[in-house]
Amino acid sequence: MRKISIDRKTKETEISLSIDLDGSGNGTIDTKIPFFDHMLDQISTHSLIDLSVKCRGDIAVDFHHTVEDVGLALGQGIREALGDKIGIKRFASSYVSFDETCTRTVMDLCNRPFFIWKANTTLEQVGGIDTELFPEFFKSLANEAKMNCHIENLYGDNNHHIIESCFKSFALALREAIEIDPRKKTIPSSKGAL
Repeated sequence: MRKISIDRKTKETEISLSIDLDGSGNGTIDTKIPFFDHMLDQISTHSLIDLSVKCRGDIAVDFHHTVEDVGLALGQGIREALGDKIGIKRFASSYVSFDETCTRTVMDLCNRPFFIWKANTTLEQVGGIDTELFPEFFKSLANEAKMNCHIENLYGDNNHHIIESCFKSFALALREAIEIDPRKKTIPSSKGAL
């Protein structure tokens, strides 16, 4: 069973998260940041991961700690739910178009975290969130999940579409990477270890 529940509490945030990698895309998200909730719902819906996130953060200060810490908790949840990673596809890529926008995500669940973000937004905020927080979210998630993840918006004009296409593309790549390949019976590495 590839399920896990995590509780993370700091002076800045209190997070309860549960994840089922073999779910059907049901999301119950409540961070008190509506646009961020919408983006997390994109991850759940399009990765087919059942995801429950409840976060109480110091959003009166700003959204940084909430966005970053949810990324950390989600990355930890993905890593722990994957367990030994025997049989997973491991590598994945995804292209998503959203009206005038096209975004690509390339992913490797290799236990060697590395993150690349190339999304040139033209606004300081989208949905009330500083646009600089979106790469912080994905960087935190990639580091904790120990994944290599490259997200690149190839083109687009509408900042909402650019950000949302990044979340959708990430979700579809994640869905493929965590999938169990019935032909694989071992850890997906020629070294025999990740």
